[in-house]
Amino acid sequence: MADVIVSDLVKKYGGWTALHGINLDIKDREFIVFVGPSGSGKSTLLRSIAGLEPIAGGKVCIGGEDVTNIDPADRDLSMVFQNYALFPHMSCRANLEFPLKIAGQTMEDINQRVAKAGQLLHIEELLDRKPSELSGGQRQRVAIGRAIVKEPKVFLFDEPLSNLDAELRIKMRVEIVKLHRKLLNTIIYVTHDQVEAMTMADRIVVLRDGRIEQVGTPHELYYRPANQFVASFIGAPQMNILPCRSLSGEKTTTRISVGEGFEVTLPIGDAPEGELNLGFRPENVSFSKPDFDALELNLKTDLVEHLGALTNVYGSVAVGAQKEMEVTASGVSHASLNEECTVPIWIPANECHLFDSTGKALIRNVDLPQW
Repeated sequence: MADVIVSDLVKKYGGWTALHGINLDIKDREFIVFVGPSGSGKSTLLRSIAGLEPIAGGKVCIGGEDVTNIDPADRDLSMVFQNYALFPHMSCRANLEFPLKIAGQTMEDINQRVAKAGQLLHIEELLDRKPSELSGGQRQRVAIGRAIVKEPKVFLFDEPLSNLDAELRIKMRVEIVKLHRKLLNTIIYVTHDQVEAMTMADRIVVLRDGRIEQVGTPHELYYRPANQFVASFIGAPQMNILPCRSLSGEKTTTRISVGEGFEVTLPIGDAPEGELNLGFRPENVSFSKPDFDALELNLKTDLVEHLGALTNVYGSVAVGAQKEMEVTASGVSHASLNEECTVPIWIPANECHLFDSTGKALIRNVDLPQW
C-alpha cells in the first residue's frame, strides 16, 4: 500500500505560517494534483511530504508508517523537479544508475532497471549522451527515468513541465498519464496550470494561502465548486461573476435580478435575502434565445478573439445605473460578431451558480452531466 495521509500539518517560516493545519488523505495508486496560485503553499506541502521541509506540527504517514521524523532518503519516494536536477558531467545512463548504486543494488539489477526505464520512456538511444546534448523534453524524460528506477512507493512531481514549450507540455502530460496507468504508483503532482490539473488528476487539491479550499475530481470542481475562489480558478476562460439580488426564495428555487430588470428563477434553494454573486461559465453563454429558462443580458462587445476551433468574446454588461462588469463568452458560433457593438446573450438557468457574501457556493438542484 502507498497511501499518503497528512494530519494537521503546519509549516512555518519564522513568524509566518505557510501551511495552516493541512489534513489530506491520498489513496493508494491515486494521481492527485495540488493546484493553486503562486504562494498558495502547493510546493511547500509537497516538500513537507517529501521531508525536504521541517514542519512545525502534525504528521505524515506513507503506506501506514509515520515518516514525520524520518529522513527524506528513507521515505521510499522519488521526486522529479522543475529544473531536471541532472548531473551535467554524467551520461544519462550514469544519472539513472546513480541512485541505485547509492542504494547498494547489484549491477545486474541496475542494468535491468535502467533498461526497463529506457524502454518505458523511449530514451534508450539517449542513455549514452550527456544532459547538455538533449532537448528540454528529453532531459525531463531522463529525470522521470531516474525516479522510476528506484521503484518507490510514491512519485512526487514539482511543476515538471513549466520549463517546456506549449506543444511539448501537452505531449509530456499525456506521457505522464500513460506512465501512471502502466506503473500504478501513487503520484502527487504540483502545478499552477489548472488545465494540467483537469486533464491529469484523479482528484485535485485546490490551495489558497496555505489552506485547502476544496478536494474533488475535476468533474466535481468544475460543476460543483465549493466557493467562488474555486469556481473562478477552475476553468479557462474563468467563470464570469456578476453581482445580483435575491428577490424571492423557495426551498428549491431562487428568483434573482441582475442590473435593471433582468430576472430569472434559478434551481438553487435556501438562498439568503439581499446581495449575492451570480456565476456562469463563458462556454454556457448563448447568442440565440433558448427554449428553456435563461437569464437575458445585453453584452457590449470589446474584443473578439478567434482561436480557430473556438472564439472568445470579451465585453461588459450593465449591473447598475452607472456600473458595468466584464463578461467573457466562449464558443464556436461567434465568428460573425463585431467589436464595439451591443448584442443580447442568454445564460441557461440550470448552468448558473450562486455565492453568498462570504463566497460560499449555494447548492444547485441539477443533475450533473456524465463524463
